[in-house]
Amino acid sequence: MDSTLSVEINAPAALVFELARDLERWPALLPHYRDVHVLERHADGAITARMIAIRQVVPMLGYGLPVAWRARSWSEAGPKRIRFMHQGGATNGMVVTWRIEPTSSGCRVSIEHIFNPRVPGWSSFVERLFVRPIATRTLRTFKAIAEAAAAHAAAPPATPPARTPRRSGKPRSAK
Repeated sequence: MDSTLSVEINAPAALVFELARDLERWPALLPHYRDVHVLERHADGAITARMIAIRQVVPMLGYGLPVAWRARSWSEAGPKRIRFMHQGGATNGMVVTWRIEPTSSGCRVSIEHIFNPRVPGWSSFVERLFVRPIATRTLRTFKAIAEAAAAHAAAPPATPPARTPRRSGKPRSAK
C-alpha cells in the first residue's frame, strides 16, 4: 500500500508544522484522538508513543471503534516533515510521512502511508477501514484549527468601544 491524502490549508506552513508536530497535544486538539502516551524519549529528539484514536462507525450516534498503535516519531524542521515508523501490532513496519509545503495561499499538507505486510490484502483492509478514515479526519481538523488560528492572528487588535461623552450641566431629575 502506498496511499497519500492531502489538503490545502489557508494558514502558514510554519504554523501548521508547529501544531502537528506536538503529538502530546493531539488529544486536546483532535476530538477523535483519545490518548498519546509517550513510552520513550530518545536522545535524537524522537519519541516512541502509544496512540489511540476513534474510528467512527456510526457518526450520528457517536459510535466508534478505538484503534491503537505504537510508533516512533520525529520531526524535520527544514523540510517541515513529521515521520512515524509503526512498531509492532497490526501495522508493524508502516511508514507514515507528513509533508507540509508552502503554497501561495498557505500550505498543502500530505500524509503518505507506506505499508507492505506479509499477508496479502491486509494493507488494503487497513488502509480502507482505518488509515483513510482517521487520517482524513485528522487533516480536516488540523485545517480548521490552523485556519482559525491564522485568521485570529491576522485580525486587527480589538479597539475598546467609544465612550459616550457626559453632558455637562445639571443631572436629569427622576420623574
